[in-house]
Amino acid sequence: MPTNSDLTIQQYEVHPKLGRHLVLDPRSLAYQRPYDGETIKPVEWAPKVPVLDQEDLLAQGIRTSQIVPGADDVDALGSCTANAATAVVSVLQDADSLQKAGLDVTDAVAAEKWAIGLYHDATLQDEWLEQQWPVDDCGSSGLGVVKALKSRGLIDQFSVATTAEEVARDFAAGAELWGVPWFQAWFEPTTSSALLDDIKGWERSGVAGGHEIAAIALEDVKFDKTDRLDLKRTIVRFRNSWTTSYGDEGCFRMSFALYQKIRAQVDVKQPRLDIASTR
Repeated sequence: MPTNSDLTIQQYEVHPKLGRHLVLDPRSLAYQRPYDGETIKPVEWAPKVPVLDQEDLLAQGIRTSQIVPGADDVDALGSCTANAATAVVSVLQDADSLQKAGLDVTDAVAAEKWAIGLYHDATLQDEWLEQQWPVDDCGSSGLGVVKALKSRGLIDQFSVATTAEEVARDFAAGAELWGVPWFQAWFEPTTSSALLDDIKGWERSGVAGGHEIAAIALEDVKFDKTDRLDLKRTIVRFRNSWTTSYGDEGCFRMSFALYQKIRAQVDVKQPRLDIASTR
């Protein structure tokens, strides 16, 4: 068990839409596989759960006090790590396994309740935090939520990727969890493609907090004249947890050129099963 001094930790302000902290464990690098020229091609994964909403909980009929003992009823939670993980694990596991785990993929409210329980577990796994939820909406990390999935028996392991080529290659094995710094300008995508790159002045808008998102498709893959990945024209699509009113029916996109700009504050994890499941 590493101590807090072994971890790289960057905390962000927890926001009703945002609640991810950047936590890196050096042991995770054992699960990194350097890119070795493998084929990279477009791929898409379909979450079985509907688009979720970590806000307007009371309007959805969600009482957090009925989900986690000791919790107060609140209208929003900084539970983006668990919402993103719920989408990703719904790709990884088959329908029967998800049902046995208590995740109803047919109902957005039921799935959001499940994600809230997972958020509680993730805050407990983040032992470096001075508080857990409940009572404090303290946020969590990608590391904490994959540990929570593993403790529930829903994943066997996770891999990490730290370069654009590694991240793009790993889409062939499934959806990914991305933890990113979220800029103020990104709350409102302004193009039909919901491409964050196209939002003018995003770099000057300031970081609002940390956000966890489900990367569900390597949508476009382009290479330059030297057969290197063309970062500007290689596009990832993400599932957000702010209802279908956000972006493109709840999704948005960014290029790997943007990833490269914010990479110092990004962590990418891919939950995995040792034995492939039926999707």
